[in-house]
Amino acid sequence: MNNRTSAVVRVLLVFIMVSLCASLVHASGGEGGIPKEKWFDLLWRTLNFAGLVAILVLALKKPIANGLNSRRQAIVETFDDLDAQKAEAERIYRGYEDKLSKIDDEVEAIINSAVKQGEAEKERIIEEANRAAGDIQRQAEMAIQHEIAEARLRLRSEIAEQAVHMAEELIKQNLKDADQNKMVEDYLEKVGTIQ
Repeated sequence: MNNRTSAVVRVLLVFIMVSLCASLVHASGGEGGIPKEKWFDLLWRTLNFAGLVAILVLALKKPIANGLNSRRQAIVETFDDLDAQKAEAERIYRGYEDKLSKIDDEVEAIINSAVKQGEAEKERIIEEANRAAGDIQRQAEMAIQHEIAEARLRLRSEIAEQAVHMAEELIKQNLKDADQNKMVEDYLEKVGTIQ
C-alpha cells in the first residue's frame, strides 16, 4: 500500500469508530444521559475534524515531506562540510605540531650556523690582524735597519771627519820643516818614477 491509500484507510477507520461509538450511545437511549443532539453534534465535529485532517494530510503531505527532506539534506550537507572542515583543521594542526616539534631543531641549527660563522669571522679577523701586525713589524724593522744604516753612514762620516781633523792636528803638531821637505822630495821621486 502506498502512503495515500493508508491515510485514507486510517481516516475511514476513525470514521467507523466514531460512528460505532455514536451508535452505541444512541442505542443506549437512557434518560438522564447526554441528549442525542449533542452526540450527533460531537459526531459531526469529529467527522469534520477527521476530514480536515485527511485533507490537510493529503494536501500538505508532499510539500512538508519535500521541505523536511530538503532540510534533512541541508543538515547532512552541513555535517559533511563540518566533517571536512574538521579533517582539514586536524591536518593543519598536525602540520603545525610537526613544525613546532622541528622548530627547536631549526633554532639550534640557526644558532650553530651563526656560531660557526662568528668563529670563522673571528679567525679571519685574527688572521688579518696577525698579517697586519706582521706587515707593521716588517715595516718597523725595515725602518730601523734604514735608520741604523743611515746612522752608520753618518757615524762613519763623522769618524772620518774626526780622524782627518785629528790627523791634521797631529801633523800640525808633529810636522817640522825638515819632515815637510823630506815628504816633498819623496813625493817628487814617486812622481818621477811613475812617469
